Amino acid sequence: MDPAVLRDDMVDSLEHEAKRCVRSEAVSVAMREVPREAFLDDERAAYADRSFERHGTRVLSPSTAARLVEALAPESGDEVLVVGAGVGYTAAVCAELAGARHVHAVDIDRRLVYEARSNLAEAGYGEVLVDCRDGADGLPEYAPYDRVLVEAAAIEPPRHLVRQLAADGRLVLPLGGGEQTLSVVTPDAPGGEVAERLGTTAFAPMLVEGEQATTVERNRTVREDREHAQRAAERRKGWEQEWIDWDREL
Repeated sequence: MDPAVLRDDMVDSLEHEAKRCVRSEAVSVAMREVPREAFLDDERAAYADRSFERHGTRVLSPSTAARLVEALAPESGDEVLVVGAGVGYTAAVCAELAGARHVHAVDIDRRLVYEARSNLAEAGYGEVLVDCRDGADGLPEYAPYDRVLVEAAAIEPPRHLVRQLAADGRLVLPLGGGEQTLSVVTPDAPGGEVAERLGTTAFAPMLVEGEQATTVERNRTVREDREHAQRAAERRKGWEQEWIDWDREL
């Protein structure tokens, strides 16, 4: 089937009252333009409203991506930062709205950075800058940003991202530990407080250095280190398990 037809069907379903994820004409037009099949291997599956796993990260479903972009509300010429580039799809939708050269994206996983760059170039958004960075630090070289989108959960708004907002900027991210709320933070809110809450959501927590899927061992707490060592000891056999005094035994 023609991918353009699949895209139209996808967006039509997201505009339907049952989901109502796409609410604005701008986001509707943008999602109808971005070839989602360039970001996933399976063309037909690309337009199903479900998430996928790729290199240890979650590729957002179309409905979730639409909800984020609607909350972000980027406009033509806005400087946009996407934290958690993933495979690049959300950055592409933002590029369709703001212009590719105005969109920057970072990801802590180098494999995803390479994949996002390749996917964006294939989809026609090669001007989007994608760099390997710790998302909590943002991308200060290109600040200030009119819009910052974080595709991972945090307990509180990362202070570096708040500082990198323009005076009338908008930071959108999931906030919370157990129960998360899609939240909007603005620099004029006192103490970086949440200016708007847009309902519950569920995202993986933002990673720090050492927690990428490519690392040999993820960071562990002191208790986890002790339990890990105990399990390793119990797996040992023979002379590794216990020293045997053969002179006494014989």
